[in-house]
Amino acid sequence: VQLQASGGGLVQAGGSLRLSCTASGRTFSMGGTGWFRQAPGKEREFIGALTWISSITYYADSVKGRFTITRDNARNTVYLQMNSLKSEDTGVYYCVASVLGRQIGSSDSEYDYWGQGTQVTVSS
Repeated sequence: VQLQASGGGLVQAGGSLRLSCTASGRTFSMGGTGWFRQAPGKEREFIGALTWISSITYYADSVKGRFTITRDNARNTVYLQMNSLKSEDTGVYYCVASVLGRQIGSSDSEYDYWGQGTQVTVSS
C-alpha cells in the first residue's frame, strides 16, 4: 500500500484546511487509516483514525470537535478536515494505514504504512 498525502499549507489561526490521503496498491488489505503529526522538537502525536470496514472514528482530545476524518471509497481517499486551527496545530502531518485485522489505536506502532508527510503551518 502506498499513501500520498496532500493539502498542507499556511493558514491563519481560526482558519480551516483539508488534507487528503490517497491510497494505492493493495488497498483491499487495509484495516484502517489515520493521521499523526509532528511539531518541531516534539514527539509524534496521534490525531485520529477511521476503521475501513465500519467507519468508526477516533480522535485525540486535542483535536476533538475541530478535526473530522472522512473517506471517499471510490477514490480510496481519506480526508482530514481541520477547522478552528490554532498555532499549536502546526507540524508535519502524516497519513497512515494498518493492515486488515489489526486493532488500530493511538500508537504509531499499530500502523503499517506511512505517507510522506505534508506541512501545515498555522500563523497566529
